[in-house]
Amino acid sequence: MPDLLLELFSEEIPARMQAKAADDLRRMVTDKLVAEGLVYEGAKAFATPRRLALTVHGIPSRQPDLKTERRGPKMGAPDAAVQGFLKATGLTSLDEAKIQRDPKGDFYIALIEKPGRPAIDVLAEILPVIIRTFPWPKSMRWGARSGKPGSLNWVRPLHAITATFGLETEEPDVVKFSVDGIEAGQTTYGHRFMAPAPIQVRRFEDYEAKLKAAKVILDPQARKNIILADAKELAFAQGLELVEDQVLLDEVSGLVEWPVVMMGSFEKEYLAIPDEVIRATIRNNQKCFVVRDPKTGKLTNKFVLTANIEAADGGKTIVAGNERVIRPRLSDAKFFYETDLKTKLEERLPKFEQIVFHEKLGTQAERIERIERLAAEIAPLVGADVSKAKRAAHLAKADLLTEVVGEFPEVQGLMGRYYALAQGEDASVAAACEEHYKPQGPTDRVPTDPVSVAVALADKIDTLVGFWAIDEKPTGSKDPYALRRAALGVIRIIVDNNLRLPLWKLLSQHAVQITSILYEEGIDLIAELSDWIGDAQYAEIPSISFSNKVTESAYKVLKPRVHDLLSFFADRLKVQLREQGARHDLVDAVFALGGQDDLLMIVRRVEALGKFLDSDDGKNLLAGIKRASNILGIEEKKDKRSFDGAPEPALYSLSEEKALAKAIGEVKADASAAVAKEDFAAAMSAMAKLRPPVDAFFEKVRVNDDDPKVRENRLKLLNEIRSATRAVADFSKIQD
Repeated sequence: MPDLLLELFSEEIPARMQAKAADDLRRMVTDKLVAEGLVYEGAKAFATPRRLALTVHGIPSRQPDLKTERRGPKMGAPDAAVQGFLKATGLTSLDEAKIQRDPKGDFYIALIEKPGRPAIDVLAEILPVIIRTFPWPKSMRWGARSGKPGSLNWVRPLHAITATFGLETEEPDVVKFSVDGIEAGQTTYGHRFMAPAPIQVRRFEDYEAKLKAAKVILDPQARKNIILADAKELAFAQGLELVEDQVLLDEVSGLVEWPVVMMGSFEKEYLAIPDEVIRATIRNNQKCFVVRDPKTGKLTNKFVLTANIEAADGGKTIVAGNERVIRPRLSDAKFFYETDLKTKLEERLPKFEQIVFHEKLGTQAERIERIERLAAEIAPLVGADVSKAKRAAHLAKADLLTEVVGEFPEVQGLMGRYYALAQGEDASVAAACEEHYKPQGPTDRVPTDPVSVAVALADKIDTLVGFWAIDEKPTGSKDPYALRRAALGVIRIIVDNNLRLPLWKLLSQHAVQITSILYEEGIDLIAELSDWIGDAQYAEIPSISFSNKVTESAYKVLKPRVHDLLSFFADRLKVQLREQGARHDLVDAVFALGGQDDLLMIVRRVEALGKFLDSDDGKNLLAGIKRASNILGIEEKKDKRSFDGAPEPALYSLSEEKALAKAIGEVKADASAAVAKEDFAAAMSAMAKLRPPVDAFFEKVRVNDDDPKVRENRLKLLNEIRSATRAVADFSKIQD
């Protein structure tokens, strides 16, 4: 079957747009082909700085013929309806229509046959539409062609369109169409400087080979492989090691069509700057890679650049040009770093009093005060020194006001550590200045030093509680304050460090403190939150003390929101566990018990429950519990009442009833004791003892006995099954 080759040749496409543009081109063309009945075998798209290309192979040479039936008016319908039917279907008279028999009356049916068109004609129709409606994030309209103003919006001026279609064994045809005066043809162009002459191409294999001969590597992944391999080899030849950077590699590969890797250098005096600042300077300004000494792990005064040309002088001029630009950039960075070292971190803090964190949550200085107080509360719970945790929280944000972070925001926190160590702070305090932002994503490492853990938790909890207090929580896909990431960060810190934290208590106390502190600063959240007063599922926390009416009122108002925040943690925990392969319904089953705010214990309980349900005992017991719950649900609805309360032993008439009642009593005691000891495996083992008596009960006992008292007693016994298993989880939430 024929293949399609399409190339859109233009001025330079921004590197950040190329991958998506190639994917959009493939998707748009193939979706249109399928919609037209042209089901293809495969498609692949490519991008270079100057072109988007697409090959689609295995396209049928012709659309299939379409036959459809269209129902018309009833026999005997008014003439206007009949004439409208004939016009719409292309029939000349009703004699050409079939008659469909129907109990409601006989109808005319028109059989419409639409012959398929040649695929090349379909392509000539759909391709210009796709080009004109291409979804560039930013586009431009440029100058006139042949005296007429341009009408095409494209990312950069479009110069040529290649579009061929045909069998592999034959000379392909040109798909004839034009866009804004640009006629589709078979002509493309090679490298801008090394092979700028026009090239005639036929099909994809010919196209790719001729481009390579004209110094253009079409496949972005091939360009990446060349850059990475050559850079590693160049560094290795000098006894050095390339610092790999996938994001930079993706960008650089989108800047060149013929990658040529070279090495430059800079003065050793700049190595006095922290490695991360050197890397950020060279990476951000010149898109170059840095190299390090494998023996020391420290950066050297070398860098690797990627040119887009094989220069006559071997690249000496290109290297010298990059060195000439990098040198003053490093000089600026060195000046910023040395200037920053002259001012201690705490001396910068007063400036935060003039910087608003959020109009409803006060200044950055007030936020730092809250984090400091919360870190001191968390420190004993995570084994951290209270004074060090307070000191770290006090200094953690100070590097935001430094010159280096102002120039390179990506090194915030890291520079705080450097500056803290330089001014003689404790190593744990300095580490917390960097690590309190972590983890910033699913692959980022989790802090383990107790001081860092305390400050990181305080920072994230303050953010979450604050924005929940002012009702700025995430909605749908919108999360401008990265609150989902903050919640996942709290979860990972707690679980990875095996921490036992009373989350509900921490959230409640901090919500009260936020409201009280802001009230003293003239920001009254109580009036704004009055519509949120309502019931919550959690009891009052006795240890929360209220110093005045403001904080007591705040707690009553904020309580539902804190409960909602805890539910948000539950949702994030489901996401986390699901990504790790756990079942989200098991999290629901554990959270349904209420009062579950110890995230570590929730995870352990979910893990134990998952292992139990994978066993035969677990599966069969779940089926029995579900059966009991279903029967109870039906009978409770029928009687419009619940069957709470202990069953009456005197009404047991069958041995299976007595055996089940005895087993329930034993299991309830054993499971509750195991849960109290946090031995969830033992709790599951105790639950497994219920399986034989439950199976026997449903096999031998008729629940809806003719005697109303016996029926009620047996239903109460079923309720006891449900009650006993709730010591571990709410099994009704578990999916079969």
